[in-house]
Formats: sequence, structure tokens, C-alpha cells
Amino acid sequence: MFILALCRLGATCRLRHGWDRCQACSFRGFSTTAGQGQQVSLQEKQVGADLEMPVARREAETLFQERPEPGNQYLEDALLRSYLEAHLPPKVLEEVNQELEGFGNRLLTKIRPLGWECELNPPVFRQYDAWGQRVDHIVTCSAWKRMKEIAAEEGLIAEAYERRYSNWSRVHQAVKLYLFSTASGGFNCPLAMTDGAAKVIESLGVPASLKNAFDHLTSRDPRKFWTSGQWMTERRGGSDVANGTETVARKQPDGTYHLHGFKWFTSAADSDMALTLARIEDAEGHVKQGSGGLSLFFLRVQDEEEKLNGIQVQRLKDKLGTRQMATAELWLNGAKAELISAEGRGVASISNMLNITRIHNVIGAVASMRRMISLSRQYALKRVVFGKLLKDHPLHMQTIARMEVQTRGAFLLLMEMARLLGLAETNMASEQDQLLLRLLVPVAKLYTGKQASAIAIEAMESFGGQGYMEDTGLPVIVRDTLVLSIWEGTTNVLSLDVLRSLTKSQGQVMAVFFSTVQHLQKQNTGSVYFGILVCCKKCRQFHLYNEELCTVSALQERHQCKYIFNVSHLPEPKIILWGVFLFCSVVFL
Repeated sequence: MFILALCRLGATCRLRHGWDRCQACSFRGFSTTAGQGQQVSLQEKQVGADLEMPVARREAETLFQERPEPGNQYLEDALLRSYLEAHLPPKVLEEVNQELEGFGNRLLTKIRPLGWECELNPPVFRQYDAWGQRVDHIVTCSAWKRMKEIAAEEGLIAEAYERRYSNWSRVHQAVKLYLFSTASGGFNCPLAMTDGAAKVIESLGVPASLKNAFDHLTSRDPRKFWTSGQWMTERRGGSDVANGTETVARKQPDGTYHLHGFKWFTSAADSDMALTLARIEDAEGHVKQGSGGLSLFFLRVQDEEEKLNGIQVQRLKDKLGTRQMATAELWLNGAKAELISAEGRGVASISNMLNITRIHNVIGAVASMRRMISLSRQYALKRVVFGKLLKDHPLHMQTIARMEVQTRGAFLLLMEMARLLGLAETNMASEQDQLLLRLLVPVAKLYTGKQASAIAIEAMESFGGQGYMEDTGLPVIVRDTLVLSIWEGTTNVLSLDVLRSLTKSQGQVMAVFFSTVQHLQKQNTGSVYFGILVCCKKCRQFHLYNEELCTVSALQERHQCKYIFNVSHLPEPKIILWGVFLFCSVVFL
């Protein structure tokens, strides 16, 4: 499925660097020098010596397994850097490259330790104070608060709305979020909803009453930056908000509304504001049912006195994963809110938020896959099993290669969505671009959500028993990926969403899809039908080759390896809706 996507990457790399020599690998763990080779040899000898030593004489504290230690995420991600080099204008690339390298260092030295602290110190709910007064206070750790400040300083939301790189601003933002995601201690989730809220307000033309909120959501000043919640799920639950929303809005003499209802699942409950749906009561106290009765409201979580705005916290959710983020059940008991959509147009207005949060979902999925594979490869360079390093076991490396192929395809699909979104937001998208984006978002969210869980579990297995240990941090990634197929639409809900896009466009979206596929195939005819994935023994980098142009023996000699991986014969994941996901076969380099 993803082979042509990888082929196009291979073609780009070949044009830029040439296949006749192994480039110095940007992945620190996959660069092999004489010193590193000597270190590995000494490690193997030490392990052998320990095993030969009588049990009584072995040191109890001797460690037989090495910690994987990836370096700067940006510098080590050859695929990401290759994509940016192939697409960004030279001046933009120069600025972005320097910024991302610095961000990669900050992730390694500052952000990732804070993320682990968030995992160790999840939010706590204090319903009453020491004197019996109800306070409903959600307590978050200092690392979580610092993560919010860093998100502002790095412009993780602001970048998309300042548009200093025009249509490439969304790609730049997506890359930073992709690097940030697995280091963020779960703070990528509030950022998704914050981005979505800013998008909704922007789509409404940033009315004067919401200008202050928009400025806070898109601020780079940690003292001013707001995050937003998204409160749509109620007791009847799930994606069926048209029939599940019971919250009512009662208009007040000053033109505001008071909301009354129960929000069953509110992510980022410690946010500064929220967007939520409710049904407006008429003079007789009646409300209109169905999606036509839903309107969209803006509210601050706290009032001017920093007390909850007509809100009572019932409890925090006890979740399988994403434990770092406060998810709560809330009673809205007269919460003061502002109507921001046309009456009865709440679902249509909030759709912009859903589009953005689904793209964030894909970012989180691809980031999780990349992180787990990076750790697996680092471990394979250090772990000695059956007398040799894991990297020298062909079957183990084939497993990593399979995961690598899928992750590369998913990454390229993500970048294409970010590119199309950037075009749409700067009025540079054609009608075809807009139709394609409408199709790709639910399909990509559907597929990568499931793919991330599968890759994470496979990668965890590559560590053996160590992968199951909590203090390695690997189970955290696995748990957190499991929500990705649920949040913002389950598989069947997204399938129906794709069908709606087909119906609404009277089939045009599929015509655009197939014409795009055919165009990309014609561009590559005769040059890039690669099918062989090689892990070079010199540089430990993956290379892709056209199996029609290369022989196995030639590749083995060139890369000093005894084995290759024919990715043409990897099993393709199953997908619904008439092969829509064939699109991934021809993305985007």
C-alpha cells in the first residue's frame, strides 16, 4: 500500500544524494564508526565473560540490557528532513531547519523530562476544602503548567494563524506538533482542541466579542495563552450528538445564555474556555430536537473572580491512557455562555473544529509510530541475543522494516493533509484540493488510529520483557495510542463520514481521488517502482530500490549485508470504501 509513497521518497533521496555511496546517517544510533564497532565488540565480550563467571561471583547489579538513547528527534528523522528539503522554498527551509534543530534539542533536554513528570503526577480532583466548602478544584502538577508555557513560547498554535510562511505554515506547525507529541506528557490533546477552537472562531470571521478569546488562543505569551476544551459528549454519549445532546440554553436579558445540562466526557477540563453545544429554549420552555436544534456556545471555565462559571465537577475519569490530562464529568448549572453560531447551526459551525482535531489525531498517531520504531532501532544496536546484536538478526530487522514501511506511508499522508490545509487557509486551494482534503481527513484518521496501536504493540514486543515494564515508558505510549481510534470518531463513524462526502459531492470526490492517483502514477512511470528495502550495514540507514534495476547480489555487495527485505510482498492492510486508501500508495514526494 505504501510502497509507491516510499518509492517517491527513494527517488528524492537518490536525486539529492546519489545511491552509489552511503550517506552519513542523520540517525545517531544508525551511524557506525570504528569506535562504536569496538564498543559493541567489548560489550559482547563483557556479556560472554559475565555468563562464564560462576553465579556466586557475578555482581548482582550487573545490567545485561542497554537503554535506548535517541538524540535530537529532528536531526534523526531522515524522512522528515527529506520531505522538507523536497517541498519547502529555500528561504523557508533555511529558517525552519534552524528552528526545528533547536526545538529538537529542547525536546531532548527539557520537554521530555517534563512529559515524564506529567505521567508520574496525574491530575487530582479536590471536591471540598478542609472546612467543608465545595471548591471542585482540579489540581495539575507544575510540569503540566510548564508544558502550557512551552506550547505558547514555541508557537504551537500561533504558528498556524500568524501564517508567516504563507501556505507552508500548517506544514511547519504539523512538524513541530509531530516532534512534540510523544514528549508532551499528554499536552498535545489540549493543543488539538485549542487549535480547533481557534479555527472555529476564525471561520466565523473573528467577531468582536470573540477577538479577545482568539488572541489568547493564538498567543505566544505564556502569561496570556489559553487552552480550550471541547464539550460535546453527554450521558447518551458518543458521536451521535444530534440525538444525545440534552443541555439546554436559556436566554438572559443581557443577551447571554445560561447553560443547564450534564457533560459526560470533557477532555482538558482544566482549560481556560470551551466550545459546547446546547439546545435553545423558546418562551414556552420547549427545545427543538435533532441536529437542527443544536447551537454552538462559547464559555469561560472560570468567572472574573476565578471561581467556576456555574460548573460543578462530578469526578475525573479513570482512563486506560492519557492519564496526564484531566478528563471530567461536569454539571452545567447556569454556566454563563455566549451564542456564537446561527441558531440551529451548531453542528455545522463545530465541524471546523472536528476537522482540525482529526488532523491532530493523525499527528499523534504518526508520532507514536515514529517514536516506538526509533526506540526499537536504538535497542537493536545494543541488545545482545543468541551471541549477537539484535540488528544482526534478519528476522528481527525484517519486523522493524515492516513497521518502517507503514510509518513512512502514514507520515507522507499526514504531510499531504497539512499541505492541503495550508493551501485552503490561504485561499490557494483549487476545488480539487478542497475535495481531496475532505476525503483524506476521515480516512487518514480512521486508518492511522488503528495502525498506531498495532505498531506500538509490535514495537513493544521487540523489547521482549523490558517492553512490558512501566518504568521504561513504553507501556505509556501503548496505552496512549489506544485512544486514537476512538477519539473524534470511531471506525464506523468515520466510514459513514466518507460516504457522506461521496454523496454530498455527487461522486466528485472520488473522481478527484482517482485523477490524482493517475496523475502521480504517470509522473513516476518508468523511474521509481521500488520494491527492495535495504538496511545498510555501513550506515544503518534504510534505502529503497527499484527491484527491476537492482539485483539482490549487487545490493548485498554494495551495502555489505546478507539480507534484504522485499517490501513489494508485504501484506497490505485492509481498508473499506472501494480501495480509497490506495491513495497512500502514491503520496506525495
